[in-house]
Amino acid sequence: MSVLLPLLAVLIWALNTIVSKAAAGVLDPAAISIYRWVVAAIVLTPFCARPLWRKRAAVRPWLGRYAVLSAMGMVLYQCIAYYAAHSTSATNIGVICALIPLLVLVINGVVFRQRVTGMAMIGVAISLVGVVWLLSKGHPASLLASGIGRGDMLMLVAATAYALYGVLYRRWAPPFGLWINLYVQVLIAVVMLIPLAFTAHSLAVPAAGVGLVLFAGIASSIVASYFWMHGIERIGSERTAVLMNLLPLFTALFASVLLGETIQSHHWIGGGLILLGVSLTQGTVKMLFGRRALAGVR
Repeated sequence: MSVLLPLLAVLIWALNTIVSKAAAGVLDPAAISIYRWVVAAIVLTPFCARPLWRKRAAVRPWLGRYAVLSAMGMVLYQCIAYYAAHSTSATNIGVICALIPLLVLVINGVVFRQRVTGMAMIGVAISLVGVVWLLSKGHPASLLASGIGRGDMLMLVAATAYALYGVLYRRWAPPFGLWINLYVQVLIAVVMLIPLAFTAHSLAVPAAGVGLVLFAGIASSIVASYFWMHGIERIGSERTAVLMNLLPLFTALFASVLLGETIQSHHWIGGGLILLGVSLTQGTVKMLFGRRALAGVR
């Protein structure tokens, strides 16, 4: 169960990548960025408002940390992804998100001085080659001439923000339960996104966008976020992040079926190298199927 819930979160987020791409044609990115968290806040309030009020004195000293978590995981990551969807494919978004486990390792090693093995360094190098191959569409030399596409660069920033979110959430471990932790972050995200909403060309939600907002606000923002935080608490940020390896596979399949995107050779090669590097770095098989992981190590 500890592995199953974050795995379901990855499946939901793969679908949300398709939603992000679809929303690019009908909704302003600033509009869907705030509406998804407004919807989440409305749904959660009847269940979480009273428990949060009772714990308000204990929660207050944690608001600074909650603000950082909300900024990384709910504002930067989610919001930037909507802007990226205007200038890159859903398949590329999914493949770049596969870097999150690697970024978690790098953050833990560089910022928190966790030991990095030689195999991990080899994995980092292989993953970076995969990223270059993907972003250059199979022609690495072209990056020197044209640089990285705007959408792909935005997704790299977004993936880094979410990796930092996973590391900090695991280290800080707010002691108020998953639903209170999620609810506080959602409320802060709404407040943070209000200034961005004023930059939108239009805050209108056309009929074609209603279902997209509801999916993003309920399935992706509440259900998937809860499952992911559950995974971080139960099996740790690195083991949970490994499951992001499956995001490009799920996303590519959904994008091919639902959006008609063509999966080209540079997606397979670049994505494969990224996943190989991450697997070497994290010891995926051991983490997912090892006795301690299945026992739900805290």
